[in-house]
Amino acid sequence: MKSSFKLFLSQYQSILDSISDGVLAINADMTIIFFNRAAERITKVPRSEAVGRRCFEVMRVEICESACCLKQTMFRGERCEDVPVYIVRADNKRIPIAVTTSVMLGKDGQVIGGVETFRDLSEINQLRQAFFKAHAFENIISKNNKMTELFTILPQVAESRASVLIQGDSGTGKELFARAIHNQGPRKKEPFIAINCGALPETLIESELFGYKAGAFTDARRDKPGRFALAGEGTIFLDEIGDISPAMQVRLLRVLENRTFSPLGSTKTLQMKARVITATHRDLEALVAQNAFRQDLYFRINVVKLKLPKLTDRREDIPLLVTHFIDRFNTITGKRIAGVTDAAMAALMRHHWPGNVRELENALEHAFVLCRSGMIDLPHLPEHVWPTVQDAGTTGGLSLREHERQVVLNALVRNRWRRMATARELKIDKNTLRRKIEAYGLRPPQN
Repeated sequence: MKSSFKLFLSQYQSILDSISDGVLAINADMTIIFFNRAAERITKVPRSEAVGRRCFEVMRVEICESACCLKQTMFRGERCEDVPVYIVRADNKRIPIAVTTSVMLGKDGQVIGGVETFRDLSEINQLRQAFFKAHAFENIISKNNKMTELFTILPQVAESRASVLIQGDSGTGKELFARAIHNQGPRKKEPFIAINCGALPETLIESELFGYKAGAFTDARRDKPGRFALAGEGTIFLDEIGDISPAMQVRLLRVLENRTFSPLGSTKTLQMKARVITATHRDLEALVAQNAFRQDLYFRINVVKLKLPKLTDRREDIPLLVTHFIDRFNTITGKRIAGVTDAAMAALMRHHWPGNVRELENALEHAFVLCRSGMIDLPHLPEHVWPTVQDAGTTGGLSLREHERQVVLNALVRNRWRRMATARELKIDKNTLRRKIEAYGLRPPQN
């Protein structure tokens, strides 16, 4: 059998050498018996050095020990297709590749080896980075029309000294926009001071903003500068401005009108040189109509208004954001998560995201805790993100087969891949469930 296979390889050597994908074949001992020209180019390992060595010694794939695709295919019959992984080339450079595997069977149907094809994703990653650059402003990533319109005017806003009001739900990135305006402006080397007005009690917010002199109140043993003083000629960002009290609104209005302020317990007037950017998740116009927010203060802070859309109104950005957060968490954790499975991405695309981009970031951070390597799958995501049977049933554009596959997969995930519990939930026989699992190629994720 080995000689017949070698004869086959020799006959098709020129064909396999002409393709751009790397191809290697191994025997049952995981020893390389074939290595084409593209495999040499991608790995930087000559064919003469690769043949006869164990595949993990040549490929140096980061999941060799935990989730080797060839082992899954040869010993468990689980074929891998376009699985993104990283290898370390002979020159010690780490590069991304996509791996597809298949099994080799002898005349008696026994496994005699495996074949792996792989392609270099380095250029694709470079294109992806260029795409990100084209759809990003500072650390804000989007290809949504409303967001790109904001990107267009941000440089002009940053160059001006006008007060800016940023409106948007919690988690939409209001502080990111404030920092982007500061970093793109002429005062980018000056301080950026942020304060969440809604997080401070009424008794503290005035002293936090304007500072105090020693002896101004009990425990004020020494002078303390406020946020306006610390901001200097930079930017002060007042988040959740809609939550401040009427009394504080009056004090802040006076500061913005006169551009002066006095620390608590001081008779000295200081100049306010900082640019003011405010943000809120509230509808300030409605609050003004209800006499809950001063109209004159609203006009002072609302010189330029930026309204940020919810994540549900920019769902096309979810894949971009997922890739961005995966890259970031890989850097932070030292892991090499390659991406998310189709099932996980479908769940992320369907979820309502009441917490917007911040909730999506938290969901992926949760997934990084549970996923050790490879791909993030449904079980790695928080349970509230998992789709229900009703969700799958209301997803448009699915064929009957695709719908049934999704329903079965969701049930398996909810029941932690326990087949008896899943069969009971779906009200089908366990053998019927087994046949559906095999027919749809369903398998639990590799942690």
